[in-house]
Amino acid sequence: MFARLIGTGSCLPGNPVTNDDLAARGIDTNDEWIATRTGIRSRYLASAGTTSSELGLVAAQRALEMAGIDAATIDLIIVATSTPDFIFPSTACLIQGRLGNKGATAFDVQAVCSGFAYAIGIADKFIRSGSHKRALVIGAEVFSRILDWQDRGTCVLFGDGAGAVVLEASEKPGILATAMHADGSQSGILNVPGQICGGQVTGDPFLRMDGQAVFKFAVRVLAEVAEEVCATANVSTGDIDWLIPHQANIRIIEATGKKLGVDRSKVIVTVDRHGNTSAASVPLALDEAVRDGRIQRGHKVLVEGVGGGFTWGAALLEF
Repeated sequence: MFARLIGTGSCLPGNPVTNDDLAARGIDTNDEWIATRTGIRSRYLASAGTTSSELGLVAAQRALEMAGIDAATIDLIIVATSTPDFIFPSTACLIQGRLGNKGATAFDVQAVCSGFAYAIGIADKFIRSGSHKRALVIGAEVFSRILDWQDRGTCVLFGDGAGAVVLEASEKPGILATAMHADGSQSGILNVPGQICGGQVTGDPFLRMDGQAVFKFAVRVLAEVAEEVCATANVSTGDIDWLIPHQANIRIIEATGKKLGVDRSKVIVTVDRHGNTSAASVPLALDEAVRDGRIQRGHKVLVEGVGGGFTWGAALLEF
């Protein structure tokens, strides 16, 4: 038994916020500074009170609609998020309740920007085991809530959004291979070193990043994990129809594609319009490419992510 992708969906909150819009808000930056360093021109920022579960719900509903199935038939819901609505209940349970689904296994995965790759890998194993038949996998984030808007080195990079896919048990392979890794010794280069204790925030509640260290680590492990899943599936990187890397920075995306020998025309890029949406970035880009017709049945698509932890993972899909 295999897992096969049968539907995709996404949700972006409100209207795009351009680099010039950020500068107009008083952030010491400009469009040229951001675009030349990151490739980002705009991003979406959720309004006050909008939560990850709300964005994830819309993305899930759109994926279910494409799949042509009812939410009640889902028996596994996994949400990848680093910005949950609450400490608990999980964002997955909140979305489950709003979908009207009862009884499905539901939980969150916290692997930051690798979260969707992790969640796909976990769902694949549930379905391959025979214990579950249909899975809803969601990446949803409101990263704008954990940004220091005085730190122009980080606040201009991120955006909010959600993406989702529906997986179904099938006799025909759909997920050809997955891989998940982590190196906790690198946790200091990208983190949010704060917590809630006794009703008070302790430590630093904002995202902090060593940009150069993250760049070097990301390019190396993204290339390695892509080669790993291709080798597991006995597929050459040259046979990949589409590469969808985590949308963090155009330089990381281009460097990864170059290392893998994947032509730029085969790399799906949304970072220019979405910014870095963490666990939502890959499913957002995937949904866009499915709906605009670039991804067709029979295509091999490699999705991968790298994020704080440090975590990284990939999945090779065949549509």
